[in-house]
Amino acid sequence: MRNESFDVPGARGKIEITLDGFPVLPPLEYRSLPAIRCYLETLALERQRILCSLSVDDEAINLALPLVMEKNFYRITAETIPLEEKSLLALKTALQQADQARACVETAVTLVLINDVGVARDLWWNLAKQLKEPVLTLSLLPDNACGPANGRASLTQLRKWQLEQVAAIIKDVDAACHAEDTIPLSNALEKRVLPWLQNLVELITLWHETAQAGSRLGMSCAVV
Repeated sequence: MRNESFDVPGARGKIEITLDGFPVLPPLEYRSLPAIRCYLETLALERQRILCSLSVDDEAINLALPLVMEKNFYRITAETIPLEEKSLLALKTALQQADQARACVETAVTLVLINDVGVARDLWWNLAKQLKEPVLTLSLLPDNACGPANGRASLTQLRKWQLEQVAAIIKDVDAACHAEDTIPLSNALEKRVLPWLQNLVELITLWHETAQAGSRLGMSCAVV
């Protein structure tokens, strides 16, 4: 990989790009953030790897969402994982999805209060889709992704519990939508949805950190 920095229209001077710690210089036509991301993903695939993290000016980018154009930026940092470690990618994606859902629900707790019941219901039903996404992503993990259970609940059982929990939560919040005002819905989001999402983020973070440690040691991870 070449190690020069280069000028990008709209960037704050020279832009620095690194992939797995090594400097990268894309061709001149790759000037926008989506184009640079595409180039980095292509480099990763050429090495039989997958792009798993991307940050712009030290701010992490959610790869599960469309990349928002940035007019001013100066540093892009990307990391990859081997194709055979796709379980790490699934965990990373699920973590980003859960964190994004949590941020949206935090905003919605107040937002539903300042809208009428019809708008508030639509806000919730859009959020409900986001609640399902991290759990469905976790369902893509192979049963042995985190090693033997060793007396603890298996990954299969944990995923089953998460699916049951999210279904129960959605039903409870749907019931709150039938109230004549939006206060019950706001309360349900704050007291029912947010605690579950916080626990889910913490759980996936633990799995991801353990999987990363296991990967560095060349071993399967063990769920704590």
